[in-house]
Amino acid sequence: MKKVLLVALVVAGSIGIVQAQNDVWHIVGGKIKSPWADSVTTASVLPDYPRPQLQRNGWQNLNGLWQYSILPKAEGEVMPSTFQGNILVPFCVESALSGVGKTVGKDSVLWYKTTFNINSKTKGKKVLLHFGAVDWRADVYVNGNKVTTHEGGFDPFSVDITSALKKGSKQELAVHVWDPTDEGPQPRGKQVINPHGIWYTPVTGIWQTVWLETVPETYIVSTKQTPDLDAKTITVTTATENLLPGDLIHVSAWKGNEKVAEQSGTDATISLPVDNPEAWSPSNPFLYDLKVTIERKGKVVDEVKSYFAMRKISVAPDAKGILKMMLNNKFLFQFGPLDQGWWPDGLYTAPTDAALKFDIEKTKEMGFNMIRKHIKVEPARWYYYCDSIGMLVWQDMPSGDLGNRWENRPGILGRATDKDRTPESEGYYRKEWNAIIDALYNFPSIVSWQPFNEAWGQFKTVEITEWTMKKDPSRIVNSASGGNFYVTGHVIDLHNYPDPAMPRPEVFGAKQALVLGEYGGLGLPVEGHLWQEKNWGYQSFKARDSLFTRFSGMDDRLAELIKHGLSAAVYTQTTDVEGEINGFMTYDRKVMKMPIDKLKAANEKLYTITE
Repeated sequence: MKKVLLVALVVAGSIGIVQAQNDVWHIVGGKIKSPWADSVTTASVLPDYPRPQLQRNGWQNLNGLWQYSILPKAEGEVMPSTFQGNILVPFCVESALSGVGKTVGKDSVLWYKTTFNINSKTKGKKVLLHFGAVDWRADVYVNGNKVTTHEGGFDPFSVDITSALKKGSKQELAVHVWDPTDEGPQPRGKQVINPHGIWYTPVTGIWQTVWLETVPETYIVSTKQTPDLDAKTITVTTATENLLPGDLIHVSAWKGNEKVAEQSGTDATISLPVDNPEAWSPSNPFLYDLKVTIERKGKVVDEVKSYFAMRKISVAPDAKGILKMMLNNKFLFQFGPLDQGWWPDGLYTAPTDAALKFDIEKTKEMGFNMIRKHIKVEPARWYYYCDSIGMLVWQDMPSGDLGNRWENRPGILGRATDKDRTPESEGYYRKEWNAIIDALYNFPSIVSWQPFNEAWGQFKTVEITEWTMKKDPSRIVNSASGGNFYVTGHVIDLHNYPDPAMPRPEVFGAKQALVLGEYGGLGLPVEGHLWQEKNWGYQSFKARDSLFTRFSGMDDRLAELIKHGLSAAVYTQTTDVEGEINGFMTYDRKVMKMPIDKLKAANEKLYTITE
């Protein structure tokens, strides 16, 4: 596949932006920071194109210095006339890179304000405003007019702001945010007001790129791309706005400069044949290019570029009748780290695009072929890098509204009663899980959905699992990683610390694939690279040699479990996070705790075991 457009050129007549960046900004001190933090500048903040799966040229990045105020909730419903200072968007207000480093909490609200310019040549076009993610409730105003309200901290959202624009070039954008963190029923991942143990610093407000896009009156809103490796087809469903009678949707697939298939029609769904498909895998992450256009009387009205991969994920019995996870109809042991996706300087937000890519590259270099994205959703570019580098992804739903009780832990069958959540709480979960799946559907690296983790807020497990399977039958669904176990979904997932273990093949093996969703957690504190003095791991070490010896012994144990039917394993974890010191890397990514070459050699031996 051709390289995805990294920095789009703004075409003539596109949007320009003016942001006040003359005030002093600096990283909040007092904590460790990653190597990329010092390269962050107010003039160029995460400038890369934010949506690799639906690319257009006419866009403008709004990241940079905005104004902010934190106000008591009772007084903050109206935008303040003066602001308290500047904040570097899209870093959350609690982060060092925001330049603020303050906590908001449920009793306060956060206001943002900036200005941007509209070029007069955008006349006759629509202007869309996009937010990668805002945690949690966001009211968006353009020139004083509320244009949308969005609830959800992990899914992208957009709004057509054309009617709110005023005459002249200069426009005002304001965002009002309220986030109760762990004092509300909404999905919030591992954020808590009082960080401790496995629970981390709150993230409030904008934490992914904000950007503008110009589109024609009739335009492509989204595509849904489903490969069928067995049938040798790619099916593309295109959602459009203001399509006129007689308009054609044209879809073409490309292998480099070679067009492999194309088709036009008036139907939203088009299937293209892909002869002799090149199957995507961690060892061969081949991506096809995709072009989708709207054509009217022989002329292109709108065009977007995307990509897809021909890959299949499934479960099937081996010679012993034990269900295994299959990639492209062959067993491949899936092995990777639990990846929290936190940063000491940006919290939820990587300082730069290179930093975002770094963790994936290092994971690959260590000999892993999978990442479990734990209780967080990443920006779209993170998944693109997994697609292009060749990394399988297990995607968790960020948890919320916790409170279940374990009745039998540790053990093979930890059980708790499904939580009774309020209609409001259920509604928040269902709405955001649906939006997350929609937003991430086209990324071929994602092979598994995890609706729940360890009974954290787990409710109506069978219903939620079956709904997820129906919404996306092209992927594996792991109903509850280490949580309340039901014979539903494709996988039974055990958590066991620190040593590897597996669900009993004679009990579950003919009904669900057997996986070890978490184990390990071997801790090694590295002086000078710690977030805080108080830290912990599931088992602590003082020397790197002994740490690697223990890890490689766990690999030896995994080799035995694979022979008994284990399909996958997830080691805790990619990096240290705040008080946790059980990462392969320190939280600041400056120190590898074990030699990469030895890790790679130990890990890759596991992929040679087929039975």
